[in-house]
Amino acid sequence: MTFDLTSTSPSEIIEVLTKARHRMGGGAMGMVLTLVIVTDEANNYDAMRAAADAGREHPSRVIGLIRRDERAESRIDAEIRVGETGPGETVLLRVYGKLADHADSVIVPLLVPDSPVVTWWPGRAPMTPHEDPLGALARRRITDALGSPNPLRQLDGLAERYAPGDTDLCWTRLTPWRTLLASTLDHPYGRIESAVVTGEENHPSAELLAAWLMEKLGVPVERAFSGGPGLTEVRLHADHGEIALDRPDGRVATLCWPGQPDRMVALHRRSTAELIAEELRRLDPDEVYGETLKRAASEFPAGVPGEEPEPVHPRSADGGADEHQA
Repeated sequence: MTFDLTSTSPSEIIEVLTKARHRMGGGAMGMVLTLVIVTDEANNYDAMRAAADAGREHPSRVIGLIRRDERAESRIDAEIRVGETGPGETVLLRVYGKLADHADSVIVPLLVPDSPVVTWWPGRAPMTPHEDPLGALARRRITDALGSPNPLRQLDGLAERYAPGDTDLCWTRLTPWRTLLASTLDHPYGRIESAVVTGEENHPSAELLAAWLMEKLGVPVERAFSGGPGLTEVRLHADHGEIALDRPDGRVATLCWPGQPDRMVALHRRSTAELIAEELRRLDPDEVYGETLKRAASEFPAGVPGEEPEPVHPRSADGGADEHQA
């Protein structure tokens, strides 16, 4: 069920959503959270599709926000979909004129009552997510450093201004790598002396993984570069030999262990929908991410010391979705 509203208001949008639920035979909302997506015209389709796919696991009200021409007369246009792409609801807002600078006043009436709020910037994000008006509404704030023109500088800025509840999809992409490495090291492995993490240049997931290994193993970790895709290899130098996890094709990795036959393991590059679904499973602060982020910024600084990431207004945000993977 689809509705297109021009020059509308939050109260009219709520009225349409309520009527649509009743027409479909579901008076109760049955949604567990509100996901606010701050995006742009170029990327709204991919972001809204990923959120709808994630909503099959987490029924949500997904509110996409696109800020349009600030010189235009203030108005709100809305595209509403109920029951088409999943169990939740999606509302795509285009906000014009001066109202675009006060988008939080538009969003607040549309939040699902008495439920958590998550804000996601698929492309460029504000320098301090928790101080942004839309970030301040949220329990979790999801950014993606790969949506920035300079991902490593963006990572440094996120570390400097980190607050509990912040997270980044560059960290989420590492979950399969971290899980596999942790389970591998559950076996006797001797003493690890150093490690090397290899991946594409300007791919912050590699810096984060290297920093995580430093934190957990207490050894020096080198950051090496490859042609990708994404992360390609982790090598742990132990006193009894070398442990290697090599994934050259972005799909299947080879785990090499001294004295043991090589083992093939699935390690595919996950879609944005899978990443968002993982983040929506936990709404408490990710303390390990916060510690790792600060370690990565101190060990692998980018740009000019003391230089801040370029402040970006979400109206000019860009950045892709599915193409940014680890």
